[in-house]
Amino acid sequence: MTASPRRRPERRPRTVRTTPEHSPGTPATPSAARSPWRNQDFRTLFGAATLNQLGTNTGYVAVPLLALTALDAGPAQVGVLAALSTLAFLLIGLPAGAWVDRLRTRGVLITADLARAALFASLPLAWWLDALTLGQLYAVVLLAGCATVFSDVGSQSVLPQLVGREGLIRANTAMVTLMAAANIAGRGAGGALVAALTAPVALACSAAAYLASAVRLTGIRAAPAPPATVRSPLTTQIREGLQHVLGHPELRALAVAATLNNLGGAVLGTMLPVLFVRELDLSPASLGLFWATGGAGLLLGARLARPFAARVGYGRALLLTLTPAALLVPLLDHGPWLWLAGGAWLLTMMKIGSDNVLAVSLRQHLTPDPLMGRMNATFRFTLTGAVALGSATSGLLTELTTLHTTLWTGAAVLSLSWTPVAFSPLPRRRGVTG
Repeated sequence: MTASPRRRPERRPRTVRTTPEHSPGTPATPSAARSPWRNQDFRTLFGAATLNQLGTNTGYVAVPLLALTALDAGPAQVGVLAALSTLAFLLIGLPAGAWVDRLRTRGVLITADLARAALFASLPLAWWLDALTLGQLYAVVLLAGCATVFSDVGSQSVLPQLVGREGLIRANTAMVTLMAAANIAGRGAGGALVAALTAPVALACSAAAYLASAVRLTGIRAAPAPPATVRSPLTTQIREGLQHVLGHPELRALAVAATLNNLGGAVLGTMLPVLFVRELDLSPASLGLFWATGGAGLLLGARLARPFAARVGYGRALLLTLTPAALLVPLLDHGPWLWLAGGAWLLTMMKIGSDNVLAVSLRQHLTPDPLMGRMNATFRFTLTGAVALGSATSGLLTELTTLHTTLWTGAAVLSLSWTPVAFSPLPRRRGVTG
């Protein structure tokens, strides 16, 4: 009897676990998703943003003080100056989003920094040659604002490509923390530089910071190419971005709330240099320190945003507000009133710092990659357009009424900025994914 051959047990095919296809820039490993600091390109972007924010915040203090001290500008002219610095978002904000979606973002960011470096360097040079005019100051802030449009839209659009959607909250926390620290260091240093070495020297430092930022950005290795399907007409692309934001109930509520926030903040903040320097006869360093206090509030709000949202819910964290504290800022005066107003400013900016992490992360999560630039541009158009309108209104209202009427008006608008969130689906949201 012949033994039958022994049969080998049939081997089942090996099951290969696959992960869903992810968008460009999504981290391949969970650890990368948890920590954007593992991403070298993010670290490079963060380093460039550090220099960028330092230049921006130093200039924020130095430009109006240069107008007040070197050119004897009045309140209306200071208001026009502040409005021109953000007018570019109204002029080119929406098409800039479509252009960013068509271009390589790294080149956009580098070009924007080089342009601002050249523009701000022209101011101390003209002052040294005794050729500085208010017209040149107007032109510089307007053109620098155009460069800022592309810088802001580009930086917020490239972030999801570098860290992936899972890393957005941590990455935005880091970026807003940076913005807050730059407010403290940049505005504090700006006030000190103006007090010690004059406003033109502070502006020369701003130009140097922008130049260093441009050099740093050349180190980004991953420069995602624009999608191949974005060659529809520019007007069509702009309309798609507007429809995405205004047609989505959560994005629409975030846009309206942030617009009110920026409008009130601009009306209030534009006249702070006039209040400090002209009304109260305080030093530029005191103004820089006051603004630095706001930076400390941004820092605290950014650091507390994620654990606070985890405890009370994402939507409730967006709704809960400390902005009524802004109603104490117009009480600013000598002595203890200065400390009271400073504490109120810190609480107001603390809420804004929290929103900058949670709201920006949510709107990036709710937007597909091909619409990212246009979504960011739509927000920047409405938000920074509100700053331009608020700055112009601030100067005009002060000329027609009084300085303190303007301050109270801005504080009232700022304190009501939470209302659009309350009447939207946002309070029911538990996390960034739903």
